[in-house]
Amino acid sequence: MVSMKLAVTVFTLLAVCLLATDASSVYHGCCRSYMKTKIPFIKIKGYSLQTTTEHCPISAIIFITKKGKACTNPALPWVMDYVNRLRNKAQMVHIKTSLEHE
Repeated sequence: MVSMKLAVTVFTLLAVCLLATDASSVYHGCCRSYMKTKIPFIKIKGYSLQTTTEHCPISAIIFITKKGKACTNPALPWVMDYVNRLRNKAQMVHIKTSLEHE
């Protein structure tokens, strides 16, 4: 009987630890606030999007720089200007690469 109780206790603790680990990985990469300063465009290497979810309370444009990630407010004009400039650069690379492979 003791071994059954021990097995249930160990299983329960293991399940709790696994759930806690999974939840922390969700919160780890989540923007919870916006940066206050403008990033120089030359420092930006790319970007990703974050939409509002249960674990991430804000929508954000996440700019990737050499120093890491920067969470920015998509409502700011400079943020969307940077996104458009990055899209245009990507389009030019696509066109150039497509022409080279013809």
